[in-house]
Amino acid sequence: MTQFTEIRNGRIVTPSRVIEGGRVVVAGERVVRIDRDAPSSTRSDTVIDADGRVVMPGLVDLHGDDIEEQFAPRSGAETDPATALATTDRMNVLHGVTTKFHALAFEESPEDGRNLENAARIARAVDRGADALGDNRVHARCELADASADAVAALIEEVDVDLVSVMHHAPGGGQYDAESFERHYVEDRNWPAEAARSAAEERSGMDDASRDRRIARVRDLARRVGAPLASHDDECRGDVETMAAHGAAISEYPLTLDAARRAKSLGLATVMGAPNLVRGGSLWDNLSARDAIEAGVLDALCSDYHPASLLSAPFVDTGESLSTRVNRVTRNPADVAGLPDRGRIEVGARADVVVVDPSPTPTVERVFVAGTEAIRTGGGAAHEPRVRSETR
Repeated sequence: MTQFTEIRNGRIVTPSRVIEGGRVVVAGERVVRIDRDAPSSTRSDTVIDADGRVVMPGLVDLHGDDIEEQFAPRSGAETDPATALATTDRMNVLHGVTTKFHALAFEESPEDGRNLENAARIARAVDRGADALGDNRVHARCELADASADAVAALIEEVDVDLVSVMHHAPGGGQYDAESFERHYVEDRNWPAEAARSAAEERSGMDDASRDRRIARVRDLARRVGAPLASHDDECRGDVETMAAHGAAISEYPLTLDAARRAKSLGLATVMGAPNLVRGGSLWDNLSARDAIEAGVLDALCSDYHPASLLSAPFVDTGESLSTRVNRVTRNPADVAGLPDRGRIEVGARADVVVVDPSPTPTVERVFVAGTEAIRTGGGAAHEPRVRSETR
């Protein structure tokens, strides 16, 4: 029998407006009614009083590599991939992320635990999704190396890959010069200095023809599985134009306003990290997310490495409506990923719904994934009663 759930007395964030004192009715896996709170002849099995909280769609995260930290919390200390998934899944749902694209680096970096075998192991765990609360998907970040492309090619014969991106971390291109490249790998990723210098020399030696051939290989892999292709760390118009010519649909982390503007003009969706917006700028002095928003060239935000920032991002005042800010972490990334059934509170949409207390810091009180309650937090006199069963 279909279960009916009402969420009443909330600030309902739809793609185009906020309904104050509104109600969302869920039947099974779908939203079936959105209106102002009023008596109804609909019989509801569960009624939830949102008590003025924000009721918004579940977040859609196109790029989050936090599962890698759960898999290898310290260098040499690896966990079971299924355990890493279970932990990461619950952390994300607790922050309102109901659809997660786990950004797995297909890169040989043995000094910090990133290698092709581990990436494939984690991808298999994500694909199986055992005991997961949210919808977990694979985002294959493919380094421009033949071995990386070979590993992704083998992977897509085993698991569903839902997003593919081209990654090339090398000094003198993208976000790194020689000094910052070595600093990142030595200080942030615990590589020996000699290993960082060796990687810098190897990656800097790629000529244009080799680069183009390797991009084409990754592009063909994305086409084979029908997944969107994303570029990564576009520094200039030329980078964007190269990737657009290969059929990229997404420009991840454009480093300059010029690159972001060119991406928009060519029809690529632009995606940047939510921590950039919440913090107030880039860690590497690249393009500020706020500047990109003000220029009208930022379509979506992702968690990058910090799911809590994705929840906080729509509550950062950018001078835009709350619906516009929420769309950037819900509807827009869902559309980019080819998932028009979610990321919006609309009649007929998948019932991924989050109840958020935005003050003093955004926290999640309830999460529904495809109509099923996945997380409930809070409590205490100020929050009761929150749920009651009633028949009318």
